[in-house]
Parts: sequence; structure tokens; C-alpha cells
Amino acid sequence: MRKLLLAFLVGGFLGTGVGVALGFFFFPFVFPPPVAMDALSENERKKVVATGEFLHANPADPIHYGRGRVTVTPRTVFLEDDFEVGPGPAFHVYLVPKKEVRRSADVIDSMFVDLGPLRAFKGSQRYAIPNDVDLAQFNSVVIWCREFSVLISPADLQFRGARLSAAGSPAAASAR
Repeated sequence: MRKLLLAFLVGGFLGTGVGVALGFFFFPFVFPPPVAMDALSENERKKVVATGEFLHANPADPIHYGRGRVTVTPRTVFLEDDFEVGPGPAFHVYLVPKKEVRRSADVIDSMFVDLGPLRAFKGSQRYAIPNDVDLAQFNSVVIWCREFSVLISPADLQFRGARLSAAGSPAAASAR
């Protein structure tokens, strides 16, 4: 009788743990957020300082992918309407100083600026860049899973002309 009770308790705890883990994984597939539909104004489009393209960092991983364009103005990171990532929990948008981020270690080993949680897995959306952030120091925009510390999709930024400092004034572009 004790063995049966012990087996029931252990099975209950293990089953609950597996169920919670599967729930975290499948929740975004079952209850996806709506497609985002934000837009940059014509005035903001004139102030674009950098653009990039999200890519699938690890083609062997069919779950963690991303695609679409990103546009950066002096105070905004804007994910364009063709943006899409595979769903998952706790995705955030980061500015990362490293060029060509391709592995999770590239983000973990560097400082980054968290611009906030991803609002939708598809569609255009904007993220404010804090006033004290010197945009000239950042070369990548990254979609990051905070729950599992996994790189979802990086975008290498291509700057137009001189980079902007935190105050919005041109800063000398430096080779990194």
C-alpha cells in the first residue's frame, strides 16, 4: 500500500511538472496574440538611421526562427509589417552592441538594452529607445527568449551615414 501511495505521489509531481512545461511551450500556439499593425509616419521615415533584416540564426532549429525587416530611427526600433517569429514564451526585443549575433552566447556575453516584451509574433510594432541609450554603440536588434535564454532571431543593423548619439546628434561612425 505504501509503495502504491509513493508511486502515486511521485507520478503526480512528475506529471504536473511535465504538464506545466508543455503548457509553457504550447500556450502561444493555442492562444496566439493578434497580428500587430503599427506604422511609421512619413516624418519618422525621413529620420531612419539604420535598417536590418531578421534571419533564422540556427537553420537546424525549426521552432526558433525569424524573418522580416527592422527600421531604426533616433528614438524607435520599428519591426516592419513583414516581421514574423515562431511563437514562444517571454520574447523580448534587445539592442545588442555585437555585430553578427548568431548564437545565444553572443547575447549572454555582452551588455544589451531590453526594449520590452514582444507584442505579437507577426506584424509591425514599435519599441521606444530609452533617452539615455547611445544608439551609436549598438549594431544588432535581437529577438530573445528570456524564459529559456535562447536567441530567436537577430538582425544586423546597416547604418546610413553618420550614427546618432543618445542626444540625437551625429556621432563619428567607428569601425567595430
